[in-house]
Amino acid sequence: MNETPNLLHTALSLAGSGVPVLPLRRGKVPFGNCTTCANNKCGGRPNMKTPGPCQCPDACHAWAAATTDPAVLASPAWTAAWQRAVAIAYHPGGAGLTVVDLDNADAIAWARTALPATRTVQTTRGEHWIYRGTMTSHNAVRPGVDIKSHMAYARWLGFGTGSTAALPEAVRALAVKETSMARRAPQSLTAPLRGHGSECPHRTPVFLERGIAMAEQRITAARSAIHATVYATFLAVLSRHGRCGCLTDAHFARLFTAAQAKGETARHCTEAWNNARTTLGL
Repeated sequence: MNETPNLLHTALSLAGSGVPVLPLRRGKVPFGNCTTCANNKCGGRPNMKTPGPCQCPDACHAWAAATTDPAVLASPAWTAAWQRAVAIAYHPGGAGLTVVDLDNADAIAWARTALPATRTVQTTRGEHWIYRGTMTSHNAVRPGVDIKSHMAYARWLGFGTGSTAALPEAVRALAVKETSMARRAPQSLTAPLRGHGSECPHRTPVFLERGIAMAEQRITAARSAIHATVYATFLAVLSRHGRCGCLTDAHFARLFTAAQAKGETARHCTEAWNNARTTLGL
């Protein structure tokens, strides 16, 4: 049975109430960028702070594609996307909301003691706690807990139960703690990794630039097995460049951006990167 009319009907209803929406493909991840926008050739909408349709007609750039425009949602290009879609996502920040994504029973138990009650939506593995108000999104603020608001998407799973409470300081405090930890974490990327001295064996920066560009392209071109492709790409980059200290925060960010444009979360990217380093003994 074709679910497209039902998904589009729900999407139009949500958009009419001010909730920016977008389709999710198999795997419950956003559609990849079109050829016009591949490798952020169009300017990279995910770097923008507000959602909306890209200048291209397709449902590109993950959360940044989310829109409330019914003409866009029902356009030919988006209709083609809806025909392949399996679910709907929305941009919480664009709807004035913050989602605390609780991924397991332990995370739910913690929230029930640490956070004020609010509207709750059941998910496959846990719960979404929805608060009124917005903030910067953060992943893995504690085990099994992500915060989704600005520049993030959440799967639409219904209206849930309960009344929507105001965004509490307890959630903002989690983000402050996570941010301070994240600022320290990349420092290991700019220092030489174990195994060699600090002297870079690559003759010119062009060699490294070509390697990073090829890695971005490999991730962007993937049409299936995204998790495996991201891990394999990180492994290849680290095996060639990980021991000489030439990888910087900018390279790290480029690879993560490419992976997230394919639907990977920041947490999954970090796990893949760390697993690749562990495999190589870095």
